[in-house]
Amino acid sequence: MKYAHIIIILTISTVVFSCSKWDDFLKYTEDGEIIYPGRMDSIKIYPGNERVRLEGLLTADPKVEKIVIRWNDDKDSAVFPYQKKNADKDTFSTVFPVDEGSKSFKIATYDQWGNSSVNVFAIGTSYGQNFRRKMQNRPISSIIYDSTGTSINWDPMDLSAGPQYTEIEIIKDGVTESIITPVSSETTFLENVTLIPPIKYRTIFKPEPNCIDTFATDFQLKNIQADVTNLYLSNAGPGFIRATEGGRWGTLASPWITNDAAKNKENKTTGGYSSDQRWWDTPGQIAWDTWGNTPVVDGKIYQVTSQPLPPGTYAVSFHYYSELQANSSVYCIAAAGKQGIPSLSGLSTALGYFSLYNKANIGETAPTFEGNQNFSFTLTQAQFVSIGFLGNIVGDKDPGSYLAVQNISLIKTN
Repeated sequence: MKYAHIIIILTISTVVFSCSKWDDFLKYTEDGEIIYPGRMDSIKIYPGNERVRLEGLLTADPKVEKIVIRWNDDKDSAVFPYQKKNADKDTFSTVFPVDEGSKSFKIATYDQWGNSSVNVFAIGTSYGQNFRRKMQNRPISSIIYDSTGTSINWDPMDLSAGPQYTEIEIIKDGVTESIITPVSSETTFLENVTLIPPIKYRTIFKPEPNCIDTFATDFQLKNIQADVTNLYLSNAGPGFIRATEGGRWGTLASPWITNDAAKNKENKTTGGYSSDQRWWDTPGQIAWDTWGNTPVVDGKIYQVTSQPLPPGTYAVSFHYYSELQANSSVYCIAAAGKQGIPSLSGLSTALGYFSLYNKANIGETAPTFEGNQNFSFTLTQAQFVSIGFLGNIVGDKDPGSYLAVQNISLIKTN
């Protein structure tokens, strides 16, 4: 009997306790059991530029009226109203701003009574200023110009930051065009484009393949020293071409212009060209020789650029040999316009010039000079330029002065 009493007491206590707990539950449900709204599943977070895109599936539950996304320990949140569209599962997608960094997102659905689904968690990343600091523009190794177009050669890139392609902006016929080169390509060829530095370009990045945004470096103006001789000058050597067949002496073929004063050979019918192979392996030089008492007075050999030079700084470079005596002078000159190069009296009007070596003793062929020389000039606006040589060389019977130019180049330096 004693044990029976104990069992009865425990049974009564259990019933009382259970009723008490059920009453406590009813305080929160009032109308009965809570039915939780259907939760979101199959959630994916796509990274972006200080934002992310969230995609997921919602069940067939028609009671869901809004979706709440929380992160940063619930300090930040985004709320999106929701209206069911399909009888079965709906696809949900939204983009919202998120501060930079890797985040844990807590996603819950709510019905009209404020009841919440079970939380679902997902990890995602937002990229921003810290990522931008890692981005660097793709380096250019060289630029090559010719009559068919421009080749831009690129250095390899570190692929860990996600570089995708390089964008070059050019202006063609007054219209800005964008040229895209994948990061896997080593060269960009711009057909029929004579692009003169600085060039304008930037590199585009994606930190992850599924990122919804791209990141770009600032457009960079890249100054590159470039040989533009073939764009603007012709018959520039080595191996200058003569106008007509003949012996040792002649005149230069077009586009070179030789004035009568420069023709000091063969009864003043030729001059300014020599077929000599005396100093270099390639025959054909710009040359003056005054052996035999044949002076050159205000002799000019020049050509005009084939098209206006764009604004910028240029260097005229040439390789030459000189036995010019001290009472003579030869200048390499660049002058604005198509009118040719100036005489000595107008030398100050030139864009730039260089006085060739003339330190041989009078009446002797030494000392001599061979080497490269150059001078620079700057244009503030596009214009044609005349480039050539001005000679004033005293004639000495034996020996005379001698000058030979192997080649001439035009370099864009800025």
